[in-house]
Amino acid sequence: MKKSLILFIILSLICITSCTAGYNSAEKTPAKDGETAGFWLGLWHGLISCFTFIISLFTDKIHFYEVHNSGNWYNFGFVLGAGILTGGTLFSRKKKKK
Repeated sequence: MKKSLILFIILSLICITSCTAGYNSAEKTPAKDGETAGFWLGLWHGLISCFTFIISLFTDKIHFYEVHNSGNWYNFGFVLGAGILTGGTLFSRKKKKK
């Protein structure tokens, strides 16, 4: 029992750490138009992320995430926009009716 628990924990840690994001070499570098995506564009991309994801499955010209971004502000806007899109229901609970 103890060996299987330790093995399970080790395999779980390997699975979790293998899903971490890597370094974005295009971060803070301008795109072809000379601009980098900031907070507001990240917010917009987060809001339209479900539609963009579906379209990106069928074409190579549309991407889910802008790699030429300003860094943490773009990421914050993207996550905020995606959270607004889902209604922020991840941590909310309904109250039971009496």
